[in-house]
Amino acid sequence: MGIKTFFFDTYALFEIIEGNNNYKPYLKDVVIVTTKLNLMELHYGLFLKYGKEVANKYYNKFVVFAIDIDDEVIKIANEFKAELRKRKLSYIDCIGYTIARINNIKFLTGDQQFFDLDNVEYVK
Repeated sequence: MGIKTFFFDTYALFEIIEGNNNYKPYLKDVVIVTTKLNLMELHYGLFLKYGKEVANKYYNKFVVFAIDIDDEVIKIANEFKAELRKRKLSYIDCIGYTIARINNIKFLTGDQQFFDLDNVEYVK
């Protein structure tokens, strides 16, 4: 299969941490791309569910995969959000999806809002 690159949205990161078997294929021979905004969401959710130690552990584990968000990505993500405003997508998801599209990598998620969009690797 070779090494593939995916943008891991917060949903995907949570599922991996929670041990969802459907995400096992994405644990080997994969390059992870995400943002600190996704890690902020992840940290918050883990903090609420498991406490500070677990939240910090996974933030620190994934921060090495976080890329910067440039100004053009923000503008394009806002246009995307506006186009699909009826779906009520989060800004963070729109940024991640935009980064994935610009870099020609799949957006890995189980978020129902992205089920039918191009460039999405939808895993429940």
